[in-house]
Amino acid sequence: MKKVSLQKRWLGVLALLIIVIIAYIDRINVSVLITNNDFLTTFELHDDRILQGQLMTIFLIGYGLSAFFITPIFETFLGYRRGLIFSILLWAIFTAISPLAGSIFILLIFRAILGGSEGPLFSLKTMYINEHFNSHERGKPNAVSSMGVSIGLSIGFPIITFLIYQFSWVSSFYILSALNILIGLPLVLFFIQPSNHHQNKGKKSVKQLTNTFTTALKTPGLIWVLIIEVATLSYLWGSSSWLPAYLLDEKGFSIKQMGIVSSLPFIFSVLSKFLGGYIIDRIANKNMTMIFFVGGLATALSIILTITSNNIIIIILGLILANGFWGIQGAAIPTLVQHLSDPTSVGSTYGIINGLGNFISAFIPAIMGYIITLNGNDNISSGFYVLIGTQLVIAICGLLFTKTKHVAVLEHNMTNSIATKTSH
Repeated sequence: MKKVSLQKRWLGVLALLIIVIIAYIDRINVSVLITNNDFLTTFELHDDRILQGQLMTIFLIGYGLSAFFITPIFETFLGYRRGLIFSILLWAIFTAISPLAGSIFILLIFRAILGGSEGPLFSLKTMYINEHFNSHERGKPNAVSSMGVSIGLSIGFPIITFLIYQFSWVSSFYILSALNILIGLPLVLFFIQPSNHHQNKGKKSVKQLTNTFTTALKTPGLIWVLIIEVATLSYLWGSSSWLPAYLLDEKGFSIKQMGIVSSLPFIFSVLSKFLGGYIIDRIANKNMTMIFFVGGLATALSIILTITSNNIIIIILGLILANGFWGIQGAAIPTLVQHLSDPTSVGSTYGIINGLGNFISAFIPAIMGYIITLNGNDNISSGFYVLIGTQLVIAICGLLFTKTKHVAVLEHNMTNSIATKTSH
């Protein structure tokens, strides 16, 4: 591990946290935009729930393909610091030019490229934490940096709602682009230390790239973690894509109420994510995946509570509980990847899992839109049954994973990490 002070390592984690926050404010932009008449009129999207869902779907397809194919290139040739710089620059450019799209077709192309520019972000984040923290202490930095998802969504809904309805839908794109250039880029330049792995190696080759990728594919338990990632991201993208419309169109919330209530569940998941990281660092590896069983089952029950009630207080409570239990699971996936994968391919392993996870879950917003259309455009809650199914899948996988041979790999790698630290 690179000899960097604890303070500097955590400054890097906090920098990554802020970058993830900006990313998730950016990602839910269209979730609020599809409630705005000016935006819908500009791109002729009125009453087309399927095409509205595809605005998120196409972004996630680009994101998934990029995470899968581009991450190994970044890991082999650039390292996480230069990879982040390159990604943020592209990300800012395509956010800024999105309002210039003259048709829905061009906008969808821009959304796909924007998703591609953000694709490697979580893999690069995972690489940084893997290099700067020992195996038994990664739960908290994984949790803190992943809290950016919930913080970004919790502040993103009211911020984007304010920008769109007080100014214009166009302004939201320009401000998000400026955040990347003025905040995201300086954070990487000043606080993300260069990759030790990249610095200490000589000239890279296509063969090394191939080795990085194939090593990642051989990671023990890869399929199990992938299934959990798909289900986890399906909940994230499905709920964040349709929650504003659910509150506004089905439950009759005002614009102001929608912005506030949309943010509440994600505020509580911020705390639960940190709680999940704290728990992970203190339980035996063989019990780590039980966090998926408990979290998944509790999330599914909370969603059922939400969509079967007409009481506003119960609806809000159900949304808060659902995201709280979902958030507890947040740090477990990257921690599992860091424990199971080879140190030379941590980023690529997470890229495969996160890439395929996003690619497959990308279709969830559109699928939910199709189900909503079948049940009447105002019956948004009908699409939420898909989210219940995803959480039951997570619960089953969490329970079954503890009975596989891969648990022994977790124990072995943790023991070796502790022994290495002691010997040093």
